[in-house]
Amino acid sequence: MSRSVRVLLVASVVFAAAGLAGAQMSDDECLGCHGDASAGAVHVHPVKFAASIHSAMSCGDCHADIKAYPHEPKPASVDCAHCHPDAVSAWQTSWHARAAGKGNDHAATCLSCHGGNSHTILPSSDPRSPTTHAEIPRTCGKCHGQKFVMEGSAFSTQPMFSYQQSVHGKAVATGNQKAAVCTDCHNSHEVLPANDPASTIFKFNIPKTCGRCHAGVNKVFMESVHGKAVARGASQAPVCTDCHGIHNIKAHIDPGSSVAEQNIARTTCGQCHGNVRLTSEFGLSTSRVTTYDDSYHGLAKRLGSAEAANCASCHGIHNILPHEDPRSTIHASNLPNTCGTCHPGATAKFAEGRIHLGEMPVDGDKQFGDQVLQWVSWIYIPLILLTLGGMALHNIIIWVHKVRLSRRDPSRTIVRMNRNQRIQHILLVTSFFALAITGFALAWPESWFALISGGEGVRRVIHRIAAVIMIVLGLYHLAYMVATKEGRKGLRDFWFGFKDARDVVGVMKYHLGLSKTHPRMGRFTYAEKAEYWALVWGTIVMGLTGLMLWFEMQVSTWLNLPRWWVDAALMIHYFEAILATLAIVIWHLYAVIFDPDVYPMNLAWFDGKMREEQYEHEHALHYAQLTNEKSEES
Repeated sequence: MSRSVRVLLVASVVFAAAGLAGAQMSDDECLGCHGDASAGAVHVHPVKFAASIHSAMSCGDCHADIKAYPHEPKPASVDCAHCHPDAVSAWQTSWHARAAGKGNDHAATCLSCHGGNSHTILPSSDPRSPTTHAEIPRTCGKCHGQKFVMEGSAFSTQPMFSYQQSVHGKAVATGNQKAAVCTDCHNSHEVLPANDPASTIFKFNIPKTCGRCHAGVNKVFMESVHGKAVARGASQAPVCTDCHGIHNIKAHIDPGSSVAEQNIARTTCGQCHGNVRLTSEFGLSTSRVTTYDDSYHGLAKRLGSAEAANCASCHGIHNILPHEDPRSTIHASNLPNTCGTCHPGATAKFAEGRIHLGEMPVDGDKQFGDQVLQWVSWIYIPLILLTLGGMALHNIIIWVHKVRLSRRDPSRTIVRMNRNQRIQHILLVTSFFALAITGFALAWPESWFALISGGEGVRRVIHRIAAVIMIVLGLYHLAYMVATKEGRKGLRDFWFGFKDARDVVGVMKYHLGLSKTHPRMGRFTYAEKAEYWALVWGTIVMGLTGLMLWFEMQVSTWLNLPRWWVDAALMIHYFEAILATLAIVIWHLYAVIFDPDVYPMNLAWFDGKMREEQYEHEHALHYAQLTNEKSEES
């Protein structure tokens, strides 16, 4: 064979091979390998592929770059944009695409939502499809419900769980095909962050988004004072999610809903109308919430009334309009009908006056009724002060006179407290009440405690001076009780014994009429012993926790203790203060003032003496001992 013939044959073979290489492989050729699950290649199940949305397509429609076997070089990934350009284009602008571009392996792609295998993708109309309406929350939840997935993207899984408990989530779970799912609010492919003006969940787009399902409500809302403010671009104006919540939207009959009738005033409307910065910005009264709370409606609602009016009862729900608008439920011409919904037969005269009692108009439109109310307050506040002040002065004069007469009682011969003990007691009382008043002023800054504390700077100084006095007094008392004869005797007498338990039962039986004999007790009764040791315990606890709060930095540096030790000390200090103060008021003040046997007062704290009759009744055993000692001396 000549050289020219050999060249011609080789060229023919090469051109024939090139022609075969350019031809598309048939489906049967592809399934020759990929239809066999044991072949080690990507398996395409013929039956499942036939049920998929791509069943009418050939392999080459998606894998157009594959011309022959073996597949060298490696085939390119399937580009869904060839058939779905709009969906892919929308996805490419989404939050998911941005995350994928930053290398986030968990970022959602086409197969993440439509199915893990491109050969088995089902149409959204198929109940088995992950993109069918009922399955959307579960599909999104594969990522948004997994903490380890969302942690890397700075998002929380809580919205997913909140949605499941919402009115929408519960409706979907029961098979409702109209209830909103994730894609109804966030879109399917163009999922954008809330700060993107093009996002469906951007603040100013929220009404339109909710309006996809709630068209009628949205139309009414956009005509309201809130809707018009949103349309003007007022960023502080409320939209649907500000009142109803975002993912945790609940039915208005659910007590946990922000729009439940008992929550509307203080939780929902109050978050804006009780905000001084917002109300000042929009020229509204800053006392709308407080004056409502102080009204009958507000007080009754807080007490649990289901009938008392809340904000929506008078102003409307989505159709809130300014009072000068003739369509407004609070326009003067409409007030009789508005009030009449709760007060049948209400007339125009009934509706005159201010519902937010005590609130002065911000527009200067002062009515005669407002002036009358002011006159009433001008009359009654001084009247109350003068009347009650006069009554108090009257009773104080009488009480002081009776105290003086009581002190002159010749039977007051029993020495109960010596001078040293009385001085300790006076210092204790003074420091205790100074600590209580200045301490509670910090806990309740709007109470009368704060009013008489002189401001935070003065309060802090007084509190710490009183604390130092009480600590030093406690240390002195400890030395007194251990180092002096009288102290050691008192310590023995203060110690508990089994008889004290019997005395508790005996006293109760005596005062309940179950026994005619009052127990005979020693120098200190069980009540006085309990009070003394409670005082010792309270002083130690309050002293230690108070020092930890005073020197909180040293607690962490010198003692090397974590911050929560200081937090625990603060809580103990607070509750111990409440316990001690109430114990003094209920237990001690009754025993030394309000007990009929000692009224008007047990003056032992002042001059150390008690009446013999009273002492014999309360401390019969010790009285007998004192009498015997006196008899022996004489």
